[in-house]
Amino acid sequence: MPPEPYKKYTVVIAAYNEESTLAELLRRVQAVTVPGMAQEIVVVDDGSTDRTAEILRKIPGVTTLFHEKNRGKGGALKTGIAHATGDILILQDADLEYNPEDFVSLVRPILEGRAELVLGSRFFYRGPRFLTKNGDPFLSHYIGNKLIIAITNLLYGQKISDYEGCYKAFTRALAQKVNVGTDGFDFDNELVCKSLRHGYRITEVPIQYQPRLYSEGKKICWKDGFHMLWTILKWRFLPLPK
Repeated sequence: MPPEPYKKYTVVIAAYNEESTLAELLRRVQAVTVPGMAQEIVVVDDGSTDRTAEILRKIPGVTTLFHEKNRGKGGALKTGIAHATGDILILQDADLEYNPEDFVSLVRPILEGRAELVLGSRFFYRGPRFLTKNGDPFLSHYIGNKLIIAITNLLYGQKISDYEGCYKAFTRALAQKVNVGTDGFDFDNELVCKSLRHGYRITEVPIQYQPRLYSEGKKICWKDGFHMLWTILKWRFLPLPK
């Protein structure tokens, strides 16, 4: 069966207090060309208290949505996905940790008919960094990532190297079928686990990654890891919502 004729991709961005990176990030996203596909950008300002909303209103060519109160990364992504019109959706953070030039690699397995969900793996290009020159520790993040990867692979019968990277590309049909409920950082885990339960094909591609420091605005913390683990466990056994 030939691949679907995908014509447009939507980049969905959740932004919360990202005044220092948002404009540059959107410039980089808009500079990317995926051959044969039109681009749509949907940004959700998740109740920011800095100049994020002000900056966003000044950037042309972007669909902008605003939450009056902060709902969490998952809540913002759900709003963005609901307004996306692309045949393929790509999740993008509002910081500069990830390189939008990887969009071409992310959508290729879908365009070739090999997968409905593509994960970007941070561990193909470089090894883990446990301590930065400014003192931010990443050993706990690495251990948490490895634990999440091991448990997900064990429970869902996979051999994926990275579930927690920001970059994920998936078909519009998958987005309409998989009902993600969480508003938190475990959005990605629920998306992946439910997609696997529904029988969608999943693969991964290497991506570039430059982790930012907590002093630069990194938000995820160890508490979010417990929510992720609980999400992985419960959606292996609970009935899927209809």
